[in-house]
Amino acid sequence: MEAIKKYVEDHKERFLEELFDLIRIPSVSSRSDGKEDMHLAADHFKLSLLSAGADHAEVKETSGWPVVYGYKMVDEAMPTVLVYGHYDVQPAEPLDLWDSPPFEPEVRDGKIFARGADDDKGQLFMHVKAFELMNATGTLRCNVKFMIEGEEEIGSPNLKQFCKENKELLKADIILISDTTMIAQDIPSITVGLRGLSYLEVEVTGP
Repeated sequence: MEAIKKYVEDHKERFLEELFDLIRIPSVSSRSDGKEDMHLAADHFKLSLLSAGADHAEVKETSGWPVVYGYKMVDEAMPTVLVYGHYDVQPAEPLDLWDSPPFEPEVRDGKIFARGADDDKGQLFMHVKAFELMNATGTLRCNVKFMIEGEEEIGSPNLKQFCKENKELLKADIILISDTTMIAQDIPSITVGLRGLSYLEVEVTGP
């Protein structure tokens, strides 16, 4: 545990800068003119996986935005964890409701404010860095695979087909989803199911 704490302490400034660089990419999946940014975000995660210790990482094209796939095989006899997350974000509009530019991270009261700082770049980045830490400290006790898509915010229209075409690559004993919530900051939560997307617009009038 001390080695883990020391690694975090020694590298926390680098971790933050790498996360900020990722957040600065406006990878809005619903924008038809965002091809460059979407591929930039995918490439960023591919390189992050490789630098974290992955044996292999690649950007795999789909009919829509690409999927990043990577893995680290420690021992075939060990269990395999598949980490899922997404690099796309929602549009930042309306911009006038932001207190700071949405794609320029700002730290206030110990919290990062920016589009994607939470959903889902921050959470996914945490798992990539945990993977790096375990590799660096020799504490990785399982095989790890990553599947990082770019269409979660638009309903993942190509993910099902991607999984069908790559089911051998994605074989795992457990899936860890980097895209859920906590009841409170000091209460760990385990989410066991997700129900998709629902968009509503409510207009309230009155005296």
